[in-house]
Amino acid sequence: MGSATGDVLKSVGSRLRELRRRRGMTLVGVAERIGVNESTLSRLEGGIRKPTLELLLPLAHVYALPLDELVGAPRTGDPRIHLRPVIRAGTTYVPLSRPGGVQAYKLVLPPWSGTEPQPRSHEGFSWVYVLTGRLRFVLGDRAVVLRPGEAAEFDTHVPHSMGPDDDRPAELLVLFGQQGERTHLKARTT
Repeated sequence: MGSATGDVLKSVGSRLRELRRRRGMTLVGVAERIGVNESTLSRLEGGIRKPTLELLLPLAHVYALPLDELVGAPRTGDPRIHLRPVIRAGTTYVPLSRPGGVQAYKLVLPPWSGTEPQPRSHEGFSWVYVLTGRLRFVLGDRAVVLRPGEAAEFDTHVPHSMGPDDDRPAELLVLFGQQGERTHLKARTT
């Protein structure tokens, strides 16, 4: 076994523990979902038990990650990102980047049905660019309408909501980073 492969296998347990903790999941909860006892998962996360496909495949399913990302396998040289859209509450999220650092998404927001959602806040910083449609963007006590080609950036600690301003969907490009990671576009002078 090459040293790169050995290094990947040695780090699987700590990667799995960190992934579980970042997602706010318990050892017991994950063990139940993959059908093993808690001590088996604990030994895997602690590096005592070797990772096997029988353990890693269900974990990849629980964490909704491809197996190579789950274990931190070295890249094979293929720069493509395999788009796997996720639909939550009618909104389509298309991840455009790999996990870690600033995340890029394409969002397709359906028209609001009924009342406008309550603004929410969370950890992080976002940048939103409107591709198509009209976006009603509420940030704190201010509401604006963004049209295709317009962008906004904001601290997600400030209560915010967004959705189409009319009866058509809105398509957005969204960059999201942890607090302190802001998007900076730099223009080159000639």
